[in-house]
Amino acid sequence: MKNNLADLSEAELASMIENAQKALKEKKETKRKEVMAQIKELAASIGVNVDITEGTKVSGRKGSKVPVKFQNPNNLSQKWTGRGMKPKWLQTLIEQGHRLEDFEVKS
Repeated sequence: MKNNLADLSEAELASMIENAQKALKEKKETKRKEVMAQIKELAASIGVNVDITEGTKVSGRKGSKVPVKFQNPNNLSQKWTGRGMKPKWLQTLIEQGHRLEDFEVKS
């Protein structure tokens, strides 16, 4: 029996792909379990107990809130931390002759 993909219908191809994806997922899961068992076995051989935590991802960075450094006195909802590009409202006011220091938030 020769399997020529060009001779298969769209439904047959879709079914074949779905079955292949399921088989691949099962193989990966089996391999994962085998590797975890090997890790635990190797750890036990040197007297170490290993507890593997699954499904948790650790983020490399914890975001911290940056304080606002500049604010539009005419519209208090317009704020800028001083990082990145200047917002348009600030660029416009500077072009009108104001200085950046005029908009500093006083602590």
